[in-house]
Amino acid sequence: MRFPNGWVGGVALVAGPVLLLAGTLLRSPFDFFFPDQLRAVAEHPALMRAAYTAFLAGTVVMWAAVAFLVHRIGATRWAAWGGVLVTVGLFARTFHAGVDHAAFSATKHLGVVEATELVAQGYGDLHLFSFLSFTIMFGWYVLAFAAYRGGLGRIRSVALAMMGLLPLGVLKGTEIVSIIGTIGLCVALVPLGVKVLMEQPTPTRKNVLTAVPVAVGLGALAVLSTLG
Repeated sequence: MRFPNGWVGGVALVAGPVLLLAGTLLRSPFDFFFPDQLRAVAEHPALMRAAYTAFLAGTVVMWAAVAFLVHRIGATRWAAWGGVLVTVGLFARTFHAGVDHAAFSATKHLGVVEATELVAQGYGDLHLFSFLSFTIMFGWYVLAFAAYRGGLGRIRSVALAMMGLLPLGVLKGTEIVSIIGTIGLCVALVPLGVKVLMEQPTPTRKNVLTAVPVAVGLGALAVLSTLG
């Protein structure tokens, strides 16, 4: 069996882009740079946490979407390189999300002024992903070229490449190119995800009965994970 399979890949192709777009739109009312983002966190904590959580969830889900897409368009050298670069870029965005969370906590416990000063002092510090930041944007162009050669179509391949416009870094808000990039990702992948899901066989009674306790068990583990 191929992993991710059709169900996992199809859901990821739909959910990943939609979550990224939702997170991008939710934080769009606030200015782009980190002092304004931290001020927004203090003034609108629920909205900003929802925005950043949706974006993080979409970033994590996208690994399966990218892996499935690479298999779908054919595992050529271009597709393999595009998949690797985009996946590393997703890891980098996940790392940035961890820093975002720490900054949110600092804002909550220290206040906006001290949190902003703390972030400003360490903003340029080097880490592993400092050297891999190019993958966050460049990988999408390589993958889009591979997708075009693999039959995704000109329009959807160009839409996929638009994801490379999405700004990168810690505590970045929304610009117009952010919206263009995430809408492009939805145009490129959501219809494919729907098609993939429609291609899957109807779940059997056994599948459904197995899925229910598994889902309940995973939910229980998720709750327990927050206690550690």
